Amino acid sequence: MVKVVQYTKGGANMHQIYVRLQQLFLPLAAAALLVHAVPASAADDRLALAGLSEGKIAFDLKDGDGKLLLARLDVIDETRQSLIQQGVTPHFILSFRGPATRLVQTDQDKIKPEDRELAAKVAAKIKELSTARGVDGFEQCSLAVRQQGTNADKVLPQIRVVGNGFISLMAYQAKGYAYIAP
Repeated sequence: MVKVVQYTKGGANMHQIYVRLQQLFLPLAAAALLVHAVPASAADDRLALAGLSEGKIAFDLKDGDGKLLLARLDVIDETRQSLIQQGVTPHFILSFRGPATRLVQTDQDKIKPEDRELAAKVAAKIKELSTARGVDGFEQCSLAVRQQGTNADKVLPQIRVVGNGFISLMAYQAKGYAYIAP
């Protein structure tokens, strides 16, 4: 049997404070124990990659927001590195079209002022990826260049301008590349 002793200090009932603290912290402590009780396993892709020696992906990049496009490029790079670490040779094509077109060219007047700093980071990431193992190329759709009011001569030097991005993406799919539009 538990004996409850109530103390009063400054008009506050210490027992009530103690009970309230238990109500607040007991659920937190229980949750912490549950988290540690579940066995943690390292994420891997062994089942999906079983039997594969290479991974061919054509990425369709359309984001016109500099922050989003840069984040997509970072995830693509992480994916590339993960495939290599798991023994699969990546073969990536990064295809730009739509509003992303403005972020992969050098004419600052065509880039929204709030995206100019991010466009420079996008250009640096593309330059870095252009020499990375497993990145086979970058493409820019010429239809998107025209529709976005940019100039093919201003496209970043690492990116090859193709006639029609849809045709190019279709051709890569016919050659066994997975189509991913992140």
